[in-house]
Amino acid sequence: MDLGIAGRTAIICASSRGLGRACAISLAEAGCSVIINGRNEEKLAATADEIREKTGVQVTAIAGDVSSRDIQDKLLAACPAPDILVNNNGGPPPTDFRKLDRSSILEGVAQNMVTPIELIQRVIDGMVERRFGRIINITSASVLTPITGLDLSSGARAGLTSFLAGVARDIAHANVTINAILPGMFDTDRIRGNIERMATLKNLDTETIRQERINSVPAKRFGEAEEFGKVAAFLASAHAGYITGQNILIDGGAFRSAF
Repeated sequence: MDLGIAGRTAIICASSRGLGRACAISLAEAGCSVIINGRNEEKLAATADEIREKTGVQVTAIAGDVSSRDIQDKLLAACPAPDILVNNNGGPPPTDFRKLDRSSILEGVAQNMVTPIELIQRVIDGMVERRFGRIINITSASVLTPITGLDLSSGARAGLTSFLAGVARDIAHANVTINAILPGMFDTDRIRGNIERMATLKNLDTETIRQERINSVPAKRFGEAEEFGKVAAFLASAHAGYITGQNILIDGGAFRSAF
């Protein structure tokens, strides 16, 4: 399917690896020029080279923490009028909520709620004026169902979801959409790190924890990042203008609900 976004520009935050990287690759394959971002310069450069070689599109790499105002400025200097914005950022590691102090709570909220709101504030009026815009927020299945130890991440991402629910409706008339994708367990560095931490907490080996998690998914596997990227590319497409204010759950059936 031609997604109808060839020649568009996309900013993809935290996209040197994992789900963000998959989104950048899928959007580049659809013909978008992409501005990618990550904290590790070496991994970011490798991702940029891979996308250029694979797709031939223009790729701009901006290294740094997207929660920093300076890095946000650099992203928007590289792409002042993006057609597509994919908000993504690392979340706090699994932690017993009793051990969270004020500083760590504020940092988690800044990373996973405030940062995407700041970027949306800066690009949304231009999208409305141009009568095209696609904003995609990568949140988490934990917005819908609690995951042990991820209370801070879940709370911040749920806050972002609620904050933008009304905004999405206010700008829908201009062919600008805001949606969230809620990943379940995907085979990425993040879940591997979480498994290692959980194994340490429970005094079990990592393979036991990994298999427990796989067994909890009806699909009996972790998701592949490429699958996630393809869904993001469709939501960014010309064909998805009537989808807005939605939370798209991709979790292999792990969240058990009829509605």
